[in-house]
Amino acid sequence: MNEEVVAQYGLSLGVGGFMLYMLFIIWKLSREAKAGKFGTFVLFLVLSFGMLGFVAKQILMWVLGGEH
Repeated sequence: MNEEVVAQYGLSLGVGGFMLYMLFIIWKLSREAKAGKFGTFVLFLVLSFGMLGFVAKQILMWVLGGEH
């Protein structure tokens, strides 16, 4: 394994773990604010929209076989 492979796995796993932690924070925020079902949905939709772009980019790069 060279440095590039380690960096790619670190990026994928590190950012993936960070994204899961951010989802936990959004869930906790919605519970503390007593946002209800619709409010929780809106919080997840709005606050996790940026994460969706990162995931979509990774999927597109994997499907198209492009450079990482």
